[in-house]
Amino acid sequence: MDSEKRGRLGKLMDLDSKKIFKTLNPNKVWIPVLFGLGIVFYLFYSDPDLTVDKLRLIFDARTTSVILAFAVLLARDIGYIYRIRTLTDKSLSWGSSIYVIILWEFASAVTPSVVGGTAVAAFILLKEGINLGKSLAYVMLTAILDNMFFVIAAPLVILFTQGDIFPNIIGIESRLGNSLQYIFIFSYTLIGIYTFIMAFALFFRPRAFKWILIRLTSIKFLRRWRYAAYEHGNEVIWASSQLKGKGKTYWTKIIASTIFIWSARYIMLNCLISAFTDVNLGEHMLIFSRQIVMWILMLASPTPGSSGTAEFFFTQFFNSFLGDYTFVTNIFWRMMSYYPYLILGAIFLPRWIKRVFFKKKPKASDISQA
Repeated sequence: MDSEKRGRLGKLMDLDSKKIFKTLNPNKVWIPVLFGLGIVFYLFYSDPDLTVDKLRLIFDARTTSVILAFAVLLARDIGYIYRIRTLTDKSLSWGSSIYVIILWEFASAVTPSVVGGTAVAAFILLKEGINLGKSLAYVMLTAILDNMFFVIAAPLVILFTQGDIFPNIIGIESRLGNSLQYIFIFSYTLIGIYTFIMAFALFFRPRAFKWILIRLTSIKFLRRWRYAAYEHGNEVIWASSQLKGKGKTYWTKIIASTIFIWSARYIMLNCLISAFTDVNLGEHMLIFSRQIVMWILMLASPTPGSSGTAEFFFTQFFNSFLGDYTFVTNIFWRMMSYYPYLILGAIFLPRWIKRVFFKKKPKASDISQA
């Protein structure tokens, strides 16, 4: 490994670790909780028909459907664990894969959706014994695969639903309905551009990508970011080299697991909604489709883990299916799909720090292979 790579490895492990642990801070769980509770209280008090008695509607849930929702949620998490282990060519043990996914989900839950937990994920993989080049490659590849799911699925579901994908806004000026479409188009366009550029850089022309970054940052008002562009260009080249020679089976497994993960995430809500109301096949397809669009809107949220934004959009997108059960289903949905990862992250983080910093000795091969 040359001196440049040694310097970058040391920088990531020593200097950037402080920033990483600012993100992986259990005290940060209160920020998204407060955002979420703020919107929940707003929705409660802004609806004159919603009373404390209606909160008891949660007990009307069909037990079978709720159990099925939990099962699908568990299957999704197993899919995440399987994918990260497959991505790393089984370099991670099952135990290490569990730690990586829980802490990755925790980082995503305490950072804005537009930022995500990618930098944290690379650091976690590095500390789990994956060399820096491969850690960067796996995180970039994961982001590309996840975004590609949205890029492909969104136009398909819009075509399938034939205009029913966007809801009629409740209790707000109808202009907001059109605003949702514009926000969606803006968010989808950014995701599409980002995914195309990163796929082009990672799989086809990493050196051309670096050259473009350096040329762009030679412009006067962009010069302050030139060094960062140079570093990022090197990282992409390094990451790209780690993915060369992967076989067809490797790509089939990680693509199939990505489709499974996101499908399971959405099917969980389908199960939850069917716990409170009867839903036919066509409505199930519409619910699934609306979640894809809603998720793209949530990706533009500036709040940690889309807290507050998610609760608000849920009401707009699914009130037509749930009626009086909208509020309790909204709470149920977030309690199942979001808040557990805040709790698990706060529990697992101290154990992981103890595990990788105080018990696990660094391997000489980790440095030599980087």
